[in-house]
Amino acid sequence: MSFFGLDCVRKKERELERKLRANDREYNLSFKYATNAIKTSKYNLFTFLPLNLFEQFQRIANAYFLFLLVLQVIPQISSLSWFTTVVPLILVLSVTAAKDATDDIVSTFQEIRKAGWVSLLFMPFLLSIRQHVFIRSVGLSFLPRETNLKVRQSLPVTGDLGDDIEKLADFNGEVRCEPPNNRLDRFTGTLTYAGQKYSLDNEKILLRGCTLRNTEWCFGLVLFGGPETKLMQNCGKSTFKRTRIDRLMNVLVLCIFGFLGFMCSILAIGNWIWEMNEGSQFMVFLPRQDGNNAAFSAFLTFWSYVIILNTVVPISLYVSVEIIRLGNSFYIEWDRKMYYARSDTPAEARTTTLNEELGQIKYIFSDKTGTLTQNIMTFNKCSINGKSYGKIQEETVDFSFNPLADPRFLFHDHALVEDVKLENSEVHTFFRLLALCHTVMAEEKKEGELFYQAQSPDEGALVTAARNFGFVFRSRTPDSVSIVEMGKQRTYELLAILDFNNVRKRMSVIVRSPEGKLSLYCKGADTIIYERLHQSCSKLMDVTTEHLNEFAGEGLRTLALAYKDLDEEYFSEWKQRHHEASTSLDDREAKLDQLYEEIEKDLLLLGATAIEDKLQDGVPQTIELLSKADIKIWVLTGDKQGVRLQISALHIAVFLYQFSKVIQELLHDLMLLQKKTLGNSVKAITDEVVNGEYGLVISGHSLAYALEHSVELEFLRTACMCKAVICCRVTPLQKAQVVELVKKYKQAVTLAIGDGANDVSMIKAAHIGVGISGQEGMQAVLSSDYSFAQFRFLQNLLLVHGRWSYLRMCKFLRYFFYKNFTFTFIHFWYAFFCGFSAQTVYDEWFITLYNLMYTALPVLGMSLFDQDVSYKYSFQHPQLYIPGQLNLYFSKKAFFKCALHSCYSSLVLFFIPYAAMQDTVRDDGTTSSMDNLVFLTIYFVVTFTMYSNGMFLVLPRAFPFIGTARNSLNQPNVWLTILLTSALCVLPVVTYRFLLIQLCPTINDKVRPLQPLSTFRSKATSRRSGYAFSHAQGYGDLVTSGRFLRRSALARPSGFTQTGRATTGFSPMGRSAGYSPTGRPQNTKAPDVEGTSLQMYRTIRDPTL
Repeated sequence: MSFFGLDCVRKKERELERKLRANDREYNLSFKYATNAIKTSKYNLFTFLPLNLFEQFQRIANAYFLFLLVLQVIPQISSLSWFTTVVPLILVLSVTAAKDATDDIVSTFQEIRKAGWVSLLFMPFLLSIRQHVFIRSVGLSFLPRETNLKVRQSLPVTGDLGDDIEKLADFNGEVRCEPPNNRLDRFTGTLTYAGQKYSLDNEKILLRGCTLRNTEWCFGLVLFGGPETKLMQNCGKSTFKRTRIDRLMNVLVLCIFGFLGFMCSILAIGNWIWEMNEGSQFMVFLPRQDGNNAAFSAFLTFWSYVIILNTVVPISLYVSVEIIRLGNSFYIEWDRKMYYARSDTPAEARTTTLNEELGQIKYIFSDKTGTLTQNIMTFNKCSINGKSYGKIQEETVDFSFNPLADPRFLFHDHALVEDVKLENSEVHTFFRLLALCHTVMAEEKKEGELFYQAQSPDEGALVTAARNFGFVFRSRTPDSVSIVEMGKQRTYELLAILDFNNVRKRMSVIVRSPEGKLSLYCKGADTIIYERLHQSCSKLMDVTTEHLNEFAGEGLRTLALAYKDLDEEYFSEWKQRHHEASTSLDDREAKLDQLYEEIEKDLLLLGATAIEDKLQDGVPQTIELLSKADIKIWVLTGDKQGVRLQISALHIAVFLYQFSKVIQELLHDLMLLQKKTLGNSVKAITDEVVNGEYGLVISGHSLAYALEHSVELEFLRTACMCKAVICCRVTPLQKAQVVELVKKYKQAVTLAIGDGANDVSMIKAAHIGVGISGQEGMQAVLSSDYSFAQFRFLQNLLLVHGRWSYLRMCKFLRYFFYKNFTFTFIHFWYAFFCGFSAQTVYDEWFITLYNLMYTALPVLGMSLFDQDVSYKYSFQHPQLYIPGQLNLYFSKKAFFKCALHSCYSSLVLFFIPYAAMQDTVRDDGTTSSMDNLVFLTIYFVVTFTMYSNGMFLVLPRAFPFIGTARNSLNQPNVWLTILLTSALCVLPVVTYRFLLIQLCPTINDKVRPLQPLSTFRSKATSRRSGYAFSHAQGYGDLVTSGRFLRRSALARPSGFTQTGRATTGFSPMGRSAGYSPTGRPQNTKAPDVEGTSLQMYRTIRDPTL
């Protein structure tokens, strides 16, 4: 909210209508509308600490550790010092607070840059303007890449004011409009001036954040300001998307809390039994305090073990997950292979919470135009009055007869030019319609050099075609359109524009010719136009339909064209009703649609156009790879059915697997299949195996019936049995409904990709939304989770970054839970040997820093840099993606395996040192330190470094047992115990992995040996990598070519011996356990993979390979 707009926020009554008067400051301020100041930052210097802490303690893990801190204040309960809880908690809170503060500072700097806008009192509607203005669509800071220009113009009555300041100061019009909302594509309002009402729509307003072109000045009346602008209304919180792993982690954390309570209860019961049976024997030596009894001791012991066993609860889990996701998001944005140089557009991860979900995609829902195609339209063929034009001939048409022709336009059928020159009336009417029925703006920088600015590539292509065939659109005003017809200048009076939208799927204009003739020209989808034709057009409609099917079969985009002449008396009466509807603030759109339906009937068919929209580069190859990865692609498009069938069957043959049959699903067929269903109680359906390869093509009209509740399940089952699904002539709502249907019944992750505003609902409905920044504007990008410029980059996003992110996250979780459980179980076993007295095995500082320092960096390093196979091999073997779809890398089953593995490791780590140290003495006759041996076994290198005389001098109170480490390490049995314990922990896992690789190899196991192995030359001068963890070739391109990762060559080769393929890092229980060389000779071929990931047990089985 805005500090200056608090009154607006505090309004108790919902605003139903906004009222403003020009040049009447007192009247406007009486409504206490928000000013133009905006505050998007969450904190300030005084509120940051309390607000941020309040937000963080809403997390269960943080609140739990705060509760532990309170328990540790009670001396009867706590056997640990307070810092064992405070240090981890403060560190976790500090990391999260630093991240939140950084994000908020960025928002603050953006506010400072826009501080100059505060002087505006309220979003303007245009009063006057020098000439028509082009704007770039409203959005966020990166919208300079916007290519879709919109036309904005003032009302004629206010445009006459010009730039005369005195006239503008005397203007006293009153505006009544809709309240603030987030709809960028529409606006409803009226202007009352000099006793007349004028309609205000989206073409009469300028939105905050837009960029103006083609004008030197404009004046306006501000309607909305600050937080009430449409830009800020669209900056609200998006729908929060959670990944499968997020939901699973929440369940597992709750299970861990339950397991913690279970362990503490067992130990509390053990303490009660011990106190009853053994405690009385210590009365002589340890007299009890009055009032103590076994039950009360058990109660205190329960809470004491809640403190001691707190390491089983992963306090740093969520922080570590966020760091890993942030790093993987950077990899996506740094990937040069996803950078599109032509538009200077890199890939962008607009969210950091969904990376691993990219490795589990099963269904992709894709738009066609601008997503699979280039969205660069060229006029290719047409049908006029039953005659088809556009046959390919060797010589292109010579347009030298037209001095205003576009030299870049090519056409091959000379017959159409001949009919134009012969003044064929139907042909002339056809191109006259194309020159008049549009919203294109013309710029003429030099005489005869025309440049068209169109809101859609289709309109630009059609107007350019009319231009070359002698019907040149020159200019327009709010109430007229000027064209050149075969060299003659003609100006048509523009009486009404019946604009296009996704529901109408057509556009019409009503014009009056210089001779006074009234005409309505209409163009739109053939199915829509055919429903409104006069019955006399039936024969022509049949012929045109054949041509349309022929055009669609060639993959061309088609539109039907029609017209009608209007009666002057009827139009005057209709115009009056149109004015009343356009100035109405209630149900304006519904009233206008009813009037449009009334006048757009009994049309006369002229013909049809066919526009070519070529596929983007790399689309067939991308779809082939995704198909091999068992990802199903459904195309949801607004185009004609034949167009999609042709593009998919011919140009993207690999996508459809050359299917032999096409099913046209209609309601009758679905009703017959419904008898086989299980009823409404079905919650999910599984894929059925069918003989043969099928494809499903369904129109939007049929889809409306298929999505009804009674048949939606059978429709989905039928669609899932097909290799390809294509939905044609669908609305944006139907796209979202199809996605929701798959999410509802299929246990699969969905992804939607599109480039236009009509794809926004689909993108928001899917688990993952991907926006293409192309010709249709930036609305899809603004609503997406990830964005880039070309469809082919989707293979990089999923097969490489998505799979790597998912694999790393799963390995991290297995490693994280394993180390925490192992550490905690040792305390559990120790309780049975210390009388359940809540004593600790480890030193307090070791407990404090175990998760934060000793084991944090190795697991984070693995989670950020690990690669099972290289970038190249991810493309060569797309089947590697399949295990992620099946949740094979991490699941509840895998979690319980981690717990069992941890239980085994803890038994070895505790009982082997216990047995080795029991009833033994040192060489000098003193007793050995068992606790020291236990944590030496876990992390003896770090322990030796910390327990030194130098550290004792710095913090003497922190080391109550100074010298125990040195005295322990000089005994041979200590080292032998460490060796035996480590071997018993690691060897069974290595053996298990070895047997699985030999007997039941996974996909990864089969792919890795195919990659070239590095060789080691001891005499060659080499440059060695300095990575601490596994890092395969390919990340150099992700991080500035890897130059900063190189180190100077050493004079002699490494002292380590090479063991197999080049591997770096520490892998305690994989088949590549141990250290190996960290470099390679300069002239040796680089290895494609350096597999050093932690492999505790087998996670994938692939019986098909």
